[in-house]
Amino acid sequence: MKIVLFFFITFSLSAQIKGVVKDSLSGEPIPYVNIWVENESIGTTSEENGSFSLDIKEEKTLMFSALGYESKKLSSKNEIILLNPKVFELKEVVIEQPKFKKEIEIGNYESSGFRISIGNINSAVLFKPNDEMLAHPFLKKVVFLTKSDIDKAKIRIKILRVDVHNSPGESLLDEEIIVIVNKGKNKNSIDLSSYNFIIPKEGFFISFEKLLIEENKFYSEYTYKDKLGKKITRKSMSIEPELCFVPEENDIVWYSTINGNWIKTKKQILQNPKSYENLLMRKYHDKYLVPSLKLILTN
Repeated sequence: MKIVLFFFITFSLSAQIKGVVKDSLSGEPIPYVNIWVENESIGTTSEENGSFSLDIKEEKTLMFSALGYESKKLSSKNEIILLNPKVFELKEVVIEQPKFKKEIEIGNYESSGFRISIGNINSAVLFKPNDEMLAHPFLKKVVFLTKSDIDKAKIRIKILRVDVHNSPGESLLDEEIIVIVNKGKNKNSIDLSSYNFIIPKEGFFISFEKLLIEENKFYSEYTYKDKLGKKITRKSMSIEPELCFVPEENDIVWYSTINGNWIKTKKQILQNPKSYENLLMRKYHDKYLVPSLKLILTN
């Protein structure tokens, strides 16, 4: 079965501008900064050394966003971008330690999930706590399914608050969670117990964010025949890894491009679903597509 989600996305294959993002205090490069053209879906991610490039033929306003730093916008003519670290107001908190005596699993994880190529689209899955979850309030592990055409691809996981519109909000953690994914189809289990993260009563999102860096790009080409029988070769580029998706009854998934504008997903409608002989294919009809994902909570 081939599932296609339609988004208008711009990738850059030839750079016109270059720059580097640095910490304004230390002067150290900042990796994996989200960078995009204001009011457009053209964007990229800074490399591990803070460098970036974009295919822009005229002066534009660029937006810069990174965890732990104040967002900034500058003209694309600037080659050195300095981001100011955020100053966090200290609040009185009660530190709790998990007992790790009992665990529960929540979510919708299937090893049979399908890889879906959706370019530089980020996904966020909503979790609304029930009584059982609140009795096991510590997030211990995130388990998710990927399929990658390259080895050691990187993806960013975030835990986001639920804003007033029930959409994804700001990060609930001050640290980056970068996951390295192996080539092929893999079950990824990420231990987050060291964060001692307590799930909020109002709910939270687990988001998966594409890193538009060179080491995540996979170039390929394919050949086909047109109506006249002439062979045509096309080249393509994908950002790895891709998530694998499973069907879901509830509307709990949001999508965004690199500019962070979140929109709700829509149900997947297959044309003439009864034509699919394999029942596994039919089950995706009239369902929402959610990343194959489960969380392990503990008390």
